[in-house]
Amino acid sequence: MARRADVDRLYDLLDALERRVGGARKLKDCTGYMDWPDRGVYFFLEPGETRATTDQRRVTRVGTHAVSQGSSTTLWDRLKQHYGTGSASADHPHGGNHRGSVYRKRVGEAIIEKYALHEDYPEWDARWSGIERDRSAVREAEYVLERRVSAYIREQPFLWVTLDDEPSADSDRAVLERSVIALLSNAGRESVDPRDDDWLGRYSRSRAIRESGLWNVAHVEDDYDPAALDLLESALEDTTPP
Repeated sequence: MARRADVDRLYDLLDALERRVGGARKLKDCTGYMDWPDRGVYFFLEPGETRATTDQRRVTRVGTHAVSQGSSTTLWDRLKQHYGTGSASADHPHGGNHRGSVYRKRVGEAIIEKYALHEDYPEWDARWSGIERDRSAVREAEYVLERRVSAYIREQPFLWVTLDDEPSADSDRAVLERSVIALLSNAGRESVDPRDDDWLGRYSRSRAIRESGLWNVAHVEDDYDPAALDLLESALEDTTPP
């Protein structure tokens, strides 16, 4: 019962956050010229899929950035990795690099599984260091799927909260990220807000994604810290529209 109450509180806080920033955004409508905070935590929502008992859109991915000491990655840097390439890209417009974004990699894996595309993309899971072919040839072969991944991710509404603390594995951003993931995850515990049968993540090769209902693998079986919700509530006051 405590977890259900905390999930309800989380979604109420996200509703307040959405009102504060003037609505969720989609990556297809965003640019780096917008006034993004340097550091923060983001929450992707599944369009067309709501919670079991309310019309609130379900969170499907939680993420942050710059949790390694000395890292200078900004919030937009991380969102841009998920976004991929724009229309001005000379070689692969509206594609991307899934080897630079775990979110893109996992979405692509699920598309491969759902549509039985294994023979078309045999190297999707391989790191560059393990690929013998020329990189340009691999990029060309994977371009169609990269576009499909971009189209999927750019349609996901998302919210963000400003948390501008120093990069560290113990930063407020890291604490909030892992606690919210653990709170929302259904992996190995009672199911709260069961996922729709047609959610793309159900086709993932990762048991953690299939069972958690999130495009996250780390922290899905961790215990959550309820105090992280107080941290989120406090951070709302520092969050403004971009």
